[in-house]
Amino acid sequence: MMAKQRTNPFILLFLSLFSLACILPFWLVLTVSISSENEITRDGYSFWPKTVDLVAYQYLMQDSGNILRAYGVTIFVTVVGVIVSLFITSAMAYTLSRSDFPYRNALGFYVFFTMLFSGGLLPWYLVYTRFLHVQDTLLALILPGLISGFNVFIMRTFFTNSIPPSLIDSAQIDGASEYRTYFSIILPLSLPVMATIGLFTFVSYWNDWFTSLVFINNEKLYSLQYLLNKTLMNAAFLQSIANKAYSNTANVTQPLESIRMAMAMVAIGPLVLVFPFLQKYFVKGLTVGAVKG
Repeated sequence: MMAKQRTNPFILLFLSLFSLACILPFWLVLTVSISSENEITRDGYSFWPKTVDLVAYQYLMQDSGNILRAYGVTIFVTVVGVIVSLFITSAMAYTLSRSDFPYRNALGFYVFFTMLFSGGLLPWYLVYTRFLHVQDTLLALILPGLISGFNVFIMRTFFTNSIPPSLIDSAQIDGASEYRTYFSIILPLSLPVMATIGLFTFVSYWNDWFTSLVFINNEKLYSLQYLLNKTLMNAAFLQSIANKAYSNTANVTQPLESIRMAMAMVAIGPLVLVFPFLQKYFVKGLTVGAVKG
C-alpha cells in the first residue's frame, strides 16, 4: 500500500502567511470603523480598538432607508448587467475565435481600437442623453459597462485554446446549428472563463459610482457606492462648517475616518459572499478544454 505523501511544511507556512496578509487589511478596516475619531486622530490606525465606538454606523443608519434602496438598485443593476454582459461578450468572443468567420480581422481590429481610443467624456454623455435618452433610468447604469474589449480578448483566447475545432465540426456534422452549438456545447464548456469575466464585471458594476454622478438626478435611483460617497462628502462638509463656526473654541469632530471605513464594510459584503461560489470554477479552469487522446 502506497504511503500517504506528506505536505511540505514550508508550503503550509507560506500559505498561512499569505492568508493572514489577505485578512489583515479587512480586519484593519473593521477595527477603524468601530474606533472613535479622536482615537484615530491621536494614535493613528490600530489593529485593535481601545474603545468600541459605533458612532460611524449610527451615522449611516440615520439614512438606512436610502441605503437599503440603493442596495436594491445596485443589486438589480449588477445582476442584470453581469448576465447581459456575459452573453454579449461571449457571443462576440466566440465569433472572433472562429477562423472561418470572414470579417474576423476587421471586427477584431474594431474591438482592439476601442481599447486604445475613446470618444471622451462629452461625446459619451451626449450619446446616452441626447440619442438614447436613458438619463435618470436604470438603463443609464447598465448600458455603459456592458462590454469591454479586454474581456472580449480574454474570452476569445480561451475559446481558441480550450475549445477544439474538431468538437465544433462534430456538432455541425450531427446537424447542430450555430446557435445550438453555441448554447449547448460552447457555453457549458466555458464556465471557468465565464465565472472569471463575470467576477470582473460584477466588481466593476458594484463599485461604479461615476455613472450615477453623471446620469442620475433622481435620489431613488442612486447606486450604493454613489450614495455612500455622497454621504461622506456631506459629513466632510459638515466638518468644515463646524470648524469655521467653532474656530475660536473647541472644534467639533465628525467621525470622517471611521465613517469611511464603515462605508467600506457596508459595501464590501456582497463581494465577500460571491467570490467563494466562483472560486471552484477558477480551479476547474485548469482542466476544462482538455482533449482526450
